[in-house]
Amino acid sequence: MPVSEERTATVDELKALAHPLRWRVLRLCFDRAWTNQELAERLGVAPATMLRHVRALVKTDFLAAEPVRTGPKGALERPYRATGRTWRLGLVDVEGAGLVRQVDLAMLAAHRAEILEAGPDAGRDASRGVLRLGPAAQAELKARLAELVNEFRAREDPDGEALSYLWSLAARPVPADADHAPVRTRG
Repeated sequence: MPVSEERTATVDELKALAHPLRWRVLRLCFDRAWTNQELAERLGVAPATMLRHVRALVKTDFLAAEPVRTGPKGALERPYRATGRTWRLGLVDVEGAGLVRQVDLAMLAAHRAEILEAGPDAGRDASRGVLRLGPAAQAELKARLAELVNEFRAREDPDGEALSYLWSLAARPVPADADHAPVRTRG
């Protein structure tokens, strides 16, 4: 399913995404609808705490409420499903509030929690490296990666293995006395 072009997140959206538990909720609610109670049990938090997080995601349209249903014990319950609005969401800090950094760290923490929860045999591939790119090349890299992910999203297999991925491009600190020539080492 191809997605629209990148759009810039609002301050309210950044605030809603600045907590790792909310990213975990979005990941779970992508595959199927979950109720507040189910999410609280699955993620090991109090239902009242989960409700606060769910409400923040619904308010920003990252989660959508589905019709009320009857639960296994006969009680009425409202399930929620992720809307996919985080895909291609541009993160730009507004007024130096530091919200983008909080969102970045929340995504990393949520991804880490998912890896730990999946167990030692869950890893499929990982790589980490350093690139030196100017603004035009950075924009091209982001665009080409988005195209590649869109291509594979269009080829999703309902019987395929559910995989989690995280793409992060960050400026890395360079010591003040460092030579600007890249250093290649093997570790």
